[in-house]
Amino acid sequence: MRVLMVSDVYFPRVNGVSTSIETFRGTLAAHGIEVRLVVPRYGDEAAEAGVVRVPGRPVPGDREDRLVGWRAMRRAVLAAARDCDLIHIQTPFVAHYAGLRAARRLGLPVLATYHTLFEEYLQHYASFLPAGWLRGQARAFSRRQCNALDAVVVPSTAMHQRLASYGVTTPLHVLPTGIPTARFARGDGPAFRARHGIPLGQPVALFVGRVAHEKNIGFLLEALVRARQLRPDVLLVVAGEGPAMADLQTQVRALGLPGAVRFIGYLERDRDLPDCYAAADVFVFASRTETQGLVLLEAMAAGLPVIALAEMGTTDILAPGRGAFCPPADPHAFGEMLGHFLNCPEAWRHLAQEAPAYAEEWSDTALAGRLAQLYRQLAGLKIASERPLTATA
Repeated sequence: MRVLMVSDVYFPRVNGVSTSIETFRGTLAAHGIEVRLVVPRYGDEAAEAGVVRVPGRPVPGDREDRLVGWRAMRRAVLAAARDCDLIHIQTPFVAHYAGLRAARRLGLPVLATYHTLFEEYLQHYASFLPAGWLRGQARAFSRRQCNALDAVVVPSTAMHQRLASYGVTTPLHVLPTGIPTARFARGDGPAFRARHGIPLGQPVALFVGRVAHEKNIGFLLEALVRARQLRPDVLLVVAGEGPAMADLQTQVRALGLPGAVRFIGYLERDRDLPDCYAAADVFVFASRTETQGLVLLEAMAAGLPVIALAEMGTTDILAPGRGAFCPPADPHAFGEMLGHFLNCPEAWRHLAQEAPAYAEEWSDTALAGRLAQLYRQLAGLKIASERPLTATA
């Protein structure tokens, strides 16, 4: 079976969508699924079998992303889909409409993964508009797009509930992205500390993710103030880049935290990122808008205990209480828990033991099998070729 995945984002742009695509692409082959990609070109990426790159231009105000042309994407998707059995859309922009148009023209089933809760994100990027109006527009946009499809994959129960509340009637399938647990279990923590000048005995709290306002990293900085009252030598390492960097650096200075926070940028996933996880003592996370929270599982796979807010998609991961603490959504309480944890590591050793075993239950191979089953189910359904195109570019 051959599946075409279409996306407005992919590596070398690092984020959760790119990671999800690459994870499933690598593991679906074992289930008899060949994955072909149509994605943006960012620069001079080398040719890769099964990957079609569409030229684009930088998004205004965001040097990381690319805006591909509608005509170029439409032609590329239609050409790549002609010998495929199904189209899987990964993003709701140009790729969505190109994928939907090709699917209806070729009579193929089409589904999408709803990765991003736009209702929560837009207020950070269009704060000059009324928040209530923005939320309403985001809900209507998502409802129209989802109801034009044959199926929608959501990474968490919370996302399923949210889309249903929008009025989405297309079948919703809760199917998280799995993680390659073995990759994160073999990091070299001492080597990472040596490369970055971090003493072996210094306690390290780690955040990994895009440095964006919706990640709520400012909350972690406030929590760090309290944690340092209990453990003055704690270092917060932030691995990632993004548009909130300047604001966060200003906040670090305002809170008197220079020297207590280290921004280290993006990390290469095969070696540097596993080494970074292995170098830390605890993983901290405060985002309230995650659709899943893959980094929590990556940290757990590395044997790293987690202190995180259980909000939206992370609730599915954190609810069982295995390998993780979930303090109240208050910086003082969060920081106090972090400080106590670092001062009494032996008391919480069981978390480090629970975490890898729990992460195995979310492995990429197990969840790829569920996605392959969904593909075959959809491909077995007869899609009427005369079905109207219910969303337009």
